[in-house]
Amino acid sequence: MDIIFSGVQPTGNLHIGNYLGAIKNFVEIQKRENIAKSYYCVVDLHAITVWQNPYQLKKDILETAACFIAAGIDPNKSIIFNQSRVSCHAELAWILNCVCRIGWLNRMTQFKEKAGKNREKVSVGLYTYPVLMAADILSYKANLVPVGDDQKQHLELARDIANKFNYDYQATFFPEINPIIFGSATRVMSLRDGNKKMSKSDDSDYSRINLLDDEDSIKNKIKKAKTDSESIMGYEALDDNGEFKNSVISERPEAVNLINIFSAINNEPKKRVVETFMGKNFSSLKESLTECLINRIVPIGKEMKRIKEDNSFLRSLLEKGSEEATENAKKNILEIKKIMGLY
Repeated sequence: MDIIFSGVQPTGNLHIGNYLGAIKNFVEIQKRENIAKSYYCVVDLHAITVWQNPYQLKKDILETAACFIAAGIDPNKSIIFNQSRVSCHAELAWILNCVCRIGWLNRMTQFKEKAGKNREKVSVGLYTYPVLMAADILSYKANLVPVGDDQKQHLELARDIANKFNYDYQATFFPEINPIIFGSATRVMSLRDGNKKMSKSDDSDYSRINLLDDEDSIKNKIKKAKTDSESIMGYEALDDNGEFKNSVISERPEAVNLINIFSAINNEPKKRVVETFMGKNFSSLKESLTECLINRIVPIGKEMKRIKEDNSFLRSLLEKGSEEATENAKKNILEIKKIMGLY
């Protein structure tokens, strides 16, 4: 039986990148058979690798939990909790810090991107972030992890750490970790710059579709979304697997991004989307995309707002989920300590 683990940072202003790249897929996984447990975590310890306003962080944790429910994650089928309530994550992270190697962390490209030229001034937490991610997964001996394309390297590191632990202690304790990467928009890009990932930290609100946006906001943002001067590409833009060729992504990033979003929001293969719109101008694609986003995103946003008004419900939900997660993680931590001679 499979054990699923994944998480979303409570950074506020959740957008369609968070939804299409992660949360939508969590909902789809609920339909699978052969699942023993599914853990969906608000990863608030990851959020504090950069400074967070304490008041805002509390709100964002509840908002992320509300988003899980509004999008369709059933708390009766999945365990929803926030990371900081389960101390086993931090405890196992220290143990895995002693298994992981500096050279492995030095290869993490996301740290280099986030730290930039100021790498000597960023927090140690930002550097060791991938080890905590490994602890998140391995606290529950999860073997399947839904992730965005940008997290694949971190997941490979988690697999390396698990394998080294098993090798060092001649154990078969941790399972093989495998990613689950869904759909057409595992990496949703900015509406203003197709070479940049969609982000809540972007100065322009027109760079993203927020999950709390209303109909008019979505219309205006898609209308102003950057495109290029050419008509929409045809089959020649796709490879044998139905994915856009790297050359096309490089030459026409904004066009590719809009088609990817349309494909993902409709669960429709890119080949079919290209077939529908090839040779047309972008106004036709934008009109259809706007309608799809309004039909899918606006109801989620309305439900999020409704759920957010009931803080007691959200706090109770997180408390219950955290208690269940703690009970399961503690059993694994105890076994790990026994294997290591700590207990």
